[in-house]
Amino acid sequence: MNHRSPIAPLEVRRQFMEDPTVGAGSFLDHALTLNPNRDIPFLYKHHTDQRGHVVLTGYSLLELQAIRDRYARWYWANGVRPGEPVGVWLREGTEPLFHFLALTALGAVPALLNDAMPPVAAKRYLDHVGIVGLVCDDPTRIQAAYRSDPQRRPRFIAPAAEIRAYDTPSPLPAAYPHRHKPDEIVALIHSSGTTGTPKSTMLAHRQFWVGKEPRMLRFPAEASDRLLCLMPHTHAGGLSYFLTATLLGLPMMAMAGWRREIVEPVMLAFQPTMVASFPRSFVELATGELPVKAAAKVHTWFNTGDGAHYGHIRRLVTLGERPAGLVKPWLLPEEKAEQSALPGSQFIDGLGSSEMGMALFGYVTSPETPRNDRCIGKPIDIVQKAAILDEAGHELPDGTVGLLGVRTPTRTPGYWNDPNLTKSFELDGYWLTGDIARRDSEGRFYHLDRTVDVIDTLTGPVYSLPIEEILLADCAELINDCAVVGVASPAGGQKPVATVRLQPHVNEANQPSAEKLLEHVNDALRAAKAEPLAAVIVARTPEDYPTGVTGKALKREMRTRLATLLIGKG
Repeated sequence: MNHRSPIAPLEVRRQFMEDPTVGAGSFLDHALTLNPNRDIPFLYKHHTDQRGHVVLTGYSLLELQAIRDRYARWYWANGVRPGEPVGVWLREGTEPLFHFLALTALGAVPALLNDAMPPVAAKRYLDHVGIVGLVCDDPTRIQAAYRSDPQRRPRFIAPAAEIRAYDTPSPLPAAYPHRHKPDEIVALIHSSGTTGTPKSTMLAHRQFWVGKEPRMLRFPAEASDRLLCLMPHTHAGGLSYFLTATLLGLPMMAMAGWRREIVEPVMLAFQPTMVASFPRSFVELATGELPVKAAAKVHTWFNTGDGAHYGHIRRLVTLGERPAGLVKPWLLPEEKAEQSALPGSQFIDGLGSSEMGMALFGYVTSPETPRNDRCIGKPIDIVQKAAILDEAGHELPDGTVGLLGVRTPTRTPGYWNDPNLTKSFELDGYWLTGDIARRDSEGRFYHLDRTVDVIDTLTGPVYSLPIEEILLADCAELINDCAVVGVASPAGGQKPVATVRLQPHVNEANQPSAEKLLEHVNDALRAAKAEPLAAVIVARTPEDYPTGVTGKALKREMRTRLATLLIGKG
């Protein structure tokens, strides 16, 4: 690690907040113009050498600019022009970020794909977007599909290695880098596909930036801070943290993998003070023996996307150390004082999505925080209004369960090439997040389910997430992860069924029988006054617990697999 700090001075950060031209399409150029530490590495990648040691490679703002411009020359020479969508299907890490910068500098629209997306789904998605070209690590993954459908083949399908090797001094457009209008689209982000075919969410220049302005002052960015980002950088969460880190000059490790066996050695080498991830990595880090040394410097864990579970959070916050005054998500520099460190860290759970533009709710858990199942906290300042709505768009009173809607300038302009789908998520000026929630009398929101996952029992709706919360917190000696779905009952309606992953120490020798396991979890559910389960299925293979490209459980596939489970049972 470089001993000089790349952190942008406070006065520079204030200028970013005051400049109306700053946005998701221009943040690198603003950082290059104003940060005097532009020659110091801040963005890191890693590899493991022949001896098994983790080697870190850093890039400064100036080095990012050079890579961006080289890649942009290739794209321009290959006919890419402003407004055209280009598919980017690469292994996670820094490489998708380089292509994002190059394409937006030309005014083109990168359509970023998670590398884990199956080729059939990738082609279907890219055909919908209407890409003019595709860059991927291995073109053979998709070339055969286009040979059988040549009319849809984009102008080019190029290996990423070809662009990395490009060093021809070819021209760039006269107006370079592109100056984006506030509402101009800068990227297309696909959904996780947990509810079906991935949707193509549009991110706009100012829309994707406006809610992040307060981070210029309130995000931890001191000389000692380092961010480990485990989110896929082809998704809005990874892009959001990259944008923030670039403007702040905050040292950031952009991970290509998220499994614990990959992450923990990198944590030991990088010694992050902050870790940002979807829940998938936090589940692994909280499983088994805790990564005490790897997380020794961590003061904050950031989660977004789906809410994390308290059963995992409570273990993670025992790790690391934090300043005695670190009791809220971000502290103004003038609020930070010299103080002794306290044991343990804080976990900031932020419900958000690509469509919301960022995490719009936040709840902070530290070792001292009492348990409060499924609480996602209060809306952040940028949210104009958040409400619980009925299907007609009427606001429901506190304590009533309904649809979660938000009014915020951070919301997506909509879905690419799909105005009807966009309209279906709009209701009386609100953007419907696709979640079922409730609000209490103190203005705190509680996330209960996705709208498509509500279990319709004969006695009324049952919500899967509170059940999962109880299984993971109160049955933690046996259960490591779980997903609850509704399965058709012979008596009518649905009944809840859980698919569970057992803790690593639970094996055939000490595993309870199916009947004992069901009895055990139902005792915990009844004690919490929650709906008991009709069955518990132990996942023994990855096929038993299908997940999407971002690690979310694919409940639609689980419902199909378990559709006849209760047939013939009372």
